Amino acid sequence: MSYLFVEYPKCTTCKRAKKWLDEHQVEYEDRHIVDNNPKIEELQEWIKKSGLPIKKFFNTSGTVYKEMNLSQKLKELSEEEQVKLLSTNGMLVKRPIVVGDDFVLVGFRDESLWEESLLKG
Repeated sequence: MSYLFVEYPKCTTCKRAKKWLDEHQVEYEDRHIVDNNPKIEELQEWIKKSGLPIKKFFNTSGTVYKEMNLSQKLKELSEEEQVKLLSTNGMLVKRPIVVGDDFVLVGFRDESLWEESLLKG
């Protein structure tokens, strides 16, 4: 099975995640999040599949997030408005993202979650 791996190539976390995928021989299609930013429909689907709140999809440590003062502004936006905002700039989106048929992983903090989701075959 092949997965969609959404990354920003200069991101050190993405590099670590990609190395992990390669070491575990996980097949994936690579997608540059800035060159090919997720569309609203994709984000809606990914959020639903992930089971995570939408705030987990924001790159809260990113420069763009901080420059836009989103820690305050997001509280005033509806979920629909937040998804629309995420779709405008790949640098706002937390990465890496792995998309499978029935799951979505966001970030690369919990390797056991990656193992459970990607190596369960």
